[in-house]
Parts: sequence; C-alpha cells; structure tokens
Amino acid sequence: MIVSPVKTHKVIPGEDSDLYAILDRYLSRLKEKSVVAITSKIVAICEGRFVKIGTANKDDLIAKEAEYYLPRKLNKYGVMLTIKQNILAPSAGIDESNADGHYILWPKNPQKTANQARAYLRKKYTIKNLGVIITDSRTLPLRWGTIGVSLAYSGFKPLNNYIGKKDLFGRKLEVTQSNVADALAVTSVLSIGEGAEQTPIAIMEDMPFVQFRDANPPKKELEMFNVDMRKDDMYAPVLQAVKWVKGNGKR
Repeated sequence: MIVSPVKTHKVIPGEDSDLYAILDRYLSRLKEKSVVAITSKIVAICEGRFVKIGTANKDDLIAKEAEYYLPRKLNKYGVMLTIKQNILAPSAGIDESNADGHYILWPKNPQKTANQARAYLRKKYTIKNLGVIITDSRTLPLRWGTIGVSLAYSGFKPLNNYIGKKDLFGRKLEVTQSNVADALAVTSVLSIGEGAEQTPIAIMEDMPFVQFRDANPPKKELEMFNVDMRKDDMYAPVLQAVKWVKGNGKR
C-alpha cells in the first residue's frame, strides 16, 4: 500500500468555496484502483459550514449539530461527548484547529460529496476504478490520541466479509468483517497529519484488499454499515448506561 499526502495552499474560511478547483489544482494524476481521501474540514469550508468564534455559543452549536450529546459537566475535561452520523465523537465534530478563528462544522452531506467527487474525478482522469472517502479525526475510548474515521465512502465495498470462511486452522469465522472504509481513513489521516502539515488530501494506491465497484453505495448498505446502539451494538451496555440528551441533528 502506498499513501501520498498532497500539499495544498492554506484553505481558509471565506476565501475558498470551490472544492473541485482545489482538486483540479493539486491532483495532477490518478491511477486505476486509487482511493482519494479528502478531509472533512476543506469540504466544510468550501460549503460555508463554519461560524466565526465569538458570534455563537459553541455548546449551542454542538447541541444543534449532534444527534445525541452529554453535557460538559459530566466530563472530566469539560468536553461534550456526542453521537453524530452514528459516530461517537467529541463536540459533534466541531473543530477550531487550522480554522483561522472559526468553528468548522462537519459537511452537510458528506455522502453526497463523496459520490459527486468520485464521479468528477473518474470523468476527468478517464478511470473506472476509483474510491473517495471523506475523513475526520476522532478519539477512541481507553486510548490516548486521535485516529481517522470515514464520514463517507464511495466506489468500493466498505466491509470485507469473512463470515463463513475458515481461518488458518479450519475454524469457521462467525462474525468477522474487516472495516475497509475506516481502516483507509485511519491510514490516510495518519499520513495527512493533525497539525500544520497543510496536506488535507491523500492518494492511496496498491491496495489489493479493496473491492472497487462502479455504483455508488446503495442506501441499504449505508444503513447496514452503521450499528444501532439500542439493538445490535456489543457496546450497548456502556452506551446506554448514560442518559443521552437528544440534539437537533438528523441522520
């Protein structure tokens, strides 16, 4: 697997509004069976999904964006834990880093952006097999540090299913599925960096484990990719042990 971060100019709220102009400027070539990772921050900036710090209350923004949240008072570090787009993350993804004095929200519809960006890049470079993911950073319970997460994927299967197959010793696998979409997000975000690297795009190549396809992700697959914490999530005892406050965000 080869991962190549792409350096760009500083993408600044209020100055940049065309994602495709950024892609045109910095993606000089793409090969068959590549995956392009685009950070949610530059997508959101181009969509105008930002608020000047001092003009709005951050807690109100979080409550508006989140599907569910926990008040700051419940957290040792004064962080509002939230669920947005079925992802457990701090502050509904609202971020102030590399934002030039703004709160940057998550993109309005990252799945739509991933589908459209893939169609655009496939046509421009005349390639058939291409994936696109929209990424952000998140934390993991019981671990320090941030890793990547996929807000949306397009052009490949998000899971490699091992259920019913046998392991090295002939034991049939019953529940194992490899999460390709988030694994690619983790890899790309590690390469992109979290500070002043100024590389909000990454190109991933040489990935025999990725199953590319022509169609956009079907609605049923997108629904099945997410686990309902009230029904099927193995961590339900932990997730349901607190009283979540319902926010105004909608899936």
